Amino acid sequence: MKYLKNTYKIMKYNFGTLAKFEIIYKILVLLIFAPIVMSGFKLSMKLTGYSYLTIENISSFILNPITLIFIMVAILCLTLVTLFDVSTMIIIYDASYNEKKITLKELIKISLSKCKNMIKLKNIPVAFMLLFLIPVLDIGVRSNTILKITIPEFISDYITNNTTLYVIAIIIYIVLVILLLRWIYSIHYMVLEDKSFNEARKCSSKLAKGNKFKDLIRIGLFEILVTLVYYAIILTGILLISILYQVLANFEIIESVIISAVCTVIAITYILFLIISNSLSFALITTSFYIHKKDKQEEVKKFNYNKTDIKNKKKIVSRVLVILILIALITCGSIFTYKIIKGEVDLNINLGKEIEVTAHRGGSLDFPENTMSAFRGAEEAGADWIELDIQQTKDRKIVISHDTNVSRVTGVNRDIIDMTYEEISKLDAGSFFSEKFKGEKMPLLEEVLEFAKSNNIKLNIELKPTGKEIDFEKDVVELIKKYDFIDRCVVTSQVYSAVENVKKVDPNIKTLYVMSIAIGDITNLEYADNFSVEATNVDEELVNIVHNKGKKLFVWTINTEENINKMIDLNVDNIITDDYKLAVKLVNKKRNANLIEELIKALIL
Repeated sequence: MKYLKNTYKIMKYNFGTLAKFEIIYKILVLLIFAPIVMSGFKLSMKLTGYSYLTIENISSFILNPITLIFIMVAILCLTLVTLFDVSTMIIIYDASYNEKKITLKELIKISLSKCKNMIKLKNIPVAFMLLFLIPVLDIGVRSNTILKITIPEFISDYITNNTTLYVIAIIIYIVLVILLLRWIYSIHYMVLEDKSFNEARKCSSKLAKGNKFKDLIRIGLFEILVTLVYYAIILTGILLISILYQVLANFEIIESVIISAVCTVIAITYILFLIISNSLSFALITTSFYIHKKDKQEEVKKFNYNKTDIKNKKKIVSRVLVILILIALITCGSIFTYKIIKGEVDLNINLGKEIEVTAHRGGSLDFPENTMSAFRGAEEAGADWIELDIQQTKDRKIVISHDTNVSRVTGVNRDIIDMTYEEISKLDAGSFFSEKFKGEKMPLLEEVLEFAKSNNIKLNIELKPTGKEIDFEKDVVELIKKYDFIDRCVVTSQVYSAVENVKKVDPNIKTLYVMSIAIGDITNLEYADNFSVEATNVDEELVNIVHNKGKKLFVWTINTEENINKMIDLNVDNIITDDYKLAVKLVNKKRNANLIEELIKALIL
C-alpha cells in the first residue's frame, strides 16, 4: 500500500503543472514534431528520386546515403524529445516527493538544463534505452513520443503458428525485459544525480537487485488497476445515460441537459486518461526509486527548487475558466441531444459506399485453404470475394496453391513446377487441416472459375511466379476470358513485373498490386489498376491518395474485430480476412450504424 500511497501523493501534489505540461507537450508533438519528421522523410524520398516505396525497392532506398543521414537525424531528434519528456516527469515527481510546488516555467527551465548536461558523447547509449528498451515493456513507461510498434498481423500469425519462431520471440522478449528491469532507474540517476549513462546504469542495476521482478509485478498490477478504474467510470456513465433515457423520457429538456453533462464527464475522463496515462506508471517507478534508495540506505539527493507562491487570484481565474468551458460543452451537448430526442437529427448513418469482404484463401479458418471446400464455405457465409493463389504445373496447368512446394499441405516434398497436374491430383490436400477433409484435392483454376460464375462470387486471383513458368500470365488471362470472367475478377501479384505482364497480355484485365510495404504515391505504378496493401501501412492519407486517383484499396490480412472496424472507419474498399464471418458481420453492422452507439464506442476505445 505504501507504493500506491506515495504514487498518489507525487501525482497529486503538482498535478496542475503536470497536466499543463502534458497537454502542451502532446500538442507540440502532434502539430510540430511529427509533421517535421514526416516532411523530412518525404524530402529524403524526393532527394533520392523515390515517389513511392514497396517491398521491391525499400532496401535500396534505406541504403541510400541521403536516407541513412535522415534516419540518423530522426533518431537523434526523437531521442532528444523523448529525453526531455522523461526528464520533465522525473523533475516534477521529485518536486512532489519533496513537497515543493513547481511552476510550469521553472519545470521546463530545469528540464532543459538537465537535458543539456546529459547530451554528451559518452551518453549515446541512452538512445537505445529510450527508444528501444522502454517500449518493450509497453506498460506506460514509454515516452509520449514513442509510438507503439505494431507488428503486421500476417507476421504475428506466422510467428504464432511456428513453434520455433514463437519460442525464439518469447526468449528475446524476456531477455530485453530483464535488461530493462536492471536499467529502469538509469534516467533517474542521470537527471537527479548528474551521472553519466554508464554510471547510472551501474547504479540502477545495484538498486534494482533483488527488486526486479517485484517491480515488474507491481507495475503490471498497477496498470490493471488504472485500466479497471477508467473503464468503471466509462461504464458507469453509459449506464447512467441508459437509465436517464428511461426515467426522464417525459422531460425532454431536462433529459438532454443531464445526458449531455454525463457525456461531457465521460469525454473529459477519456481526455485526462490520454494525457496522464503515460505518466502514471512512471510515477510508480519514481516512487519505487525513492523507496529502494531508502531501503538500501542510499543518500537521496535534493534539488534546490525556487519557492513558488501560487496566488489565490490565479486559482480563481483558472477555476472560472474551467467552469465556463464545462457550461459551454454541456449547453452545446444539450442542444444536440435535444434535437436527437425530438427527431430533428437522423441517428442512422449509412456508409457512403459498399465495403466488400474477401475470404483469404477461401474459408481457410474453417476449411483446408485453397480447396473447393474452403471456397464453398466462404460463399455460403456471404463473402463477396474469394482470394486464391495460383501456380503453374510442369504441363502448364494452372493449379490453386499458395506455396510453390506442396509439402506443407500434402506432406510430399516436391515443387509444383516440377509436377504434372495428374501427379498433383492424386495428393491429399485436406488431412493437414483435419481428418474430416481427408482426400480433398488441389483444384484447377478452371474449376474455381466455373464455381464462382455459377455462384455469383468474385475472385482475387494471385499469381505466385517462380521464374520457371512458361507464358504464365498469358495462360491465366486466356482462362479468365474463356469463362467470360473479366468483369468479375482481379489478377494480383506481389511481383510487379507479373502485374505488368498481365496488362500487356490484355489491358482489359483488372490488376491489383499486392504490397507488404506501401509508402508515398503508389498510384504512380501505372500497371496497377488497384492496390492490395498490408494493414499496418494503411492510414487516412494512403486511402485518400488511392481514392483521389479513382482507384480502390484492398487491405490484407485482417483478423481481429478492432482492426476490421478500423479499416471500415478508414473507408477502404475491400477487407481481406481469414475470419470472413466476423468481417461480414461487422461490415453489415456498420452499414446501418447507430450514431449514439458509435460515439460511446469512440469514447471507450
